Amino acid sequence: MGEGKVAPSGRERSFSTDELIVSKTDPKGRLTYVNDVFLKVSGFTEPELTGQAHSIIRHPEMPRCIFKLLWDTISSGKELFAYVNNMAKNGDNYWVFAHVTPNFDANHQIIGYHSNRRVPEPDALGVVKPLYAKLLAEESRHQDRKAGLDASWAMLQKAVADAGFDSYDRMVFAITPER
Repeated sequence: MGEGKVAPSGRERSFSTDELIVSKTDPKGRLTYVNDVFLKVSGFTEPELTGQAHSIIRHPEMPRCIFKLLWDTISSGKELFAYVNNMAKNGDNYWVFAHVTPNFDANHQIIGYHSNRRVPEPDALGVVKPLYAKLLAEESRHQDRKAGLDASWAMLQKAVADAGFDSYDRMVFAITPER
């Protein structure tokens, strides 16, 4: 890993089911607000996060196609629910069930994004983790990053369709029990 990069520790952390991780970003995904739960779980301080790209907590085992789905969806003005594996400052990982929405000004222009994350359901992770591992393996097998992203994107679309759904969101809700 390069200087300043933290390797995954292999340890998983969590947070309480009655807590929400909350953040806000500008339109480019730079953090403008993080709540205390975000700070506690990520291990970062507010000054370390403010102004940084939200990807500062990206875990290297997350498939890039999930972030393509996220950005394609929210930048078009729609909300998205997604399972995400994040990485804390010390390399620990933590899974979340994220709800990301665009924020609009009076002229309906996107002025930023808001995300609430809650503890994911273990049964849902039993479906998501193997899928994400396959998507990541597909991305990794291509030397050209764009080719890898395109291949994993096609694989994600096929997995959703093969599961009998017309969108990732619908599949996610089918595997996520109501609380």
